Amino acid sequence: MNEEAFNLSLRKFLKTVGVSSQREIEQAVDKARAEGRLSGNESLPASMTLNVEGLDLTVTFDGSIELE
Repeated sequence: MNEEAFNLSLRKFLKTVGVSSQREIEQAVDKARAEGRLSGNESLPASMTLNVEGLDLTVTFDGSIELE
């Protein structure tokens, strides 16, 4: 296994996930605020599940997104 290639690939994947997830959440919050479903001071429970086929890896991460 090429450790450098693995690390670069892993970092690229995680960067894509992070940037894309942030954009999706920001757009959803903006839409919900525009529609009056959020006032802007909520704490939103959030979870994300990571699946890696071939490794039988499934991990869920839980947290919250604070709007204020």
